Amino acid sequence: MNIILFHSTFGLRAAVHAAADRLRAAGHEVRVPDLFDGQTAGSVEEGMELRERIGTDELLRRAIRAAAPHSEQGLVYAGFSFGGAIAQNLALGDEKARGLLLLHGTSDIAEGASADGLPVQLHVADPDPFEPDDWLNTWYLGMQRAGADVEIHRYAGAGHLYTDPDLPDYDEEAAEQTWRTALGFLDTL
Repeated sequence: MNIILFHSTFGLRAAVHAAADRLRAAGHEVRVPDLFDGQTAGSVEEGMELRERIGTDELLRRAIRAAAPHSEQGLVYAGFSFGGAIAQNLALGDEKARGLLLLHGTSDIAEGASADGLPVQLHVADPDPFEPDDWLNTWYLGMQRAGADVEIHRYAGAGHLYTDPDLPDYDEEAAEQTWRTALGFLDTL
């Protein structure tokens, strides 16, 4: 499977490369674009400032440029938190998308978006301050209206970016369960 994996607000750090290596070890071809041009953040606040400085439009342009040369092959779009939002936006705009793997993050769904039969898997903490229950319910219904085939996996007690071993949110048990489930999902595509 050809996967494009987008980093979180923290930037392209060791945890993203480790995730890509895990996916490669399972037989997938993985690309990890650096939307922040080498910059990383030490906190969520620094990451938000970095995103604001670069700008939403520019970040989307960078993501599209990274994905476009490979989209003809039928990509699986994946991402962590903010990167999940980017992945979702690109997948919903790519009629050849093979799947969407969201780790810790979602995005608004444009009116009239179409994801006819697109397999989608979301992994999120329970509770998650960035993905509250009301939002997730609305998101789920919106994805269903768009025609996506959605699975949501919740992890009680885990922090927002619980798959990142370099952050205080890390939860080893939840992270391992996430990867087992995600790899199983990718095997079905």
